[in-house]
Amino acid sequence: MAEEQNWQEATNHVLCANHCGFFGNPTTLNLCSKCYKDHRLKQHQKSTAKIAVENSLTPSRHQSESSVSAGVPDSVFPVSEPTKVDLAVPTTAVKDQQRNRCGSCRKRVGLTGFTCRCGTTFCGTHRYPEKHECSFDFKTVGKKAIARENPVVKAAKLEKF
Repeated sequence: MAEEQNWQEATNHVLCANHCGFFGNPTTLNLCSKCYKDHRLKQHQKSTAKIAVENSLTPSRHQSESSVSAGVPDSVFPVSEPTKVDLAVPTTAVKDQQRNRCGSCRKRVGLTGFTCRCGTTFCGTHRYPEKHECSFDFKTVGKKAIARENPVVKAAKLEKF
């Protein structure tokens, strides 16, 4: 039946250049749509990496101006004095310990802890403000929000005749 209609196989079908088994297209560098998409993504990543490397290797304009004004050549950067390191316990470690425990009963909460607007983490039992004697003033915050969202609109007074 194909002979009756003079049907011929198209000769412009080319297999993907990456040999993935799909047909490629000359407009997409003889790649299939998926391989072309991957190719474009790799090109984009390479270009952003190249720009980042170039920016990190070349001194910024501020650094080069300050070194020129100080009489130092561009290739040599002034060395700053090392800073003293504080050996005290970091405050984040203390905060992490407090976040893992309920602010009322000191029960471990892990990932299921609820952080209240007062800034303390509580267990499921003490998560409500009335259960943990919350110090946050919800009433004032609510009044301020309503006042901010609904400004008072007054029309100009009419003159009496």
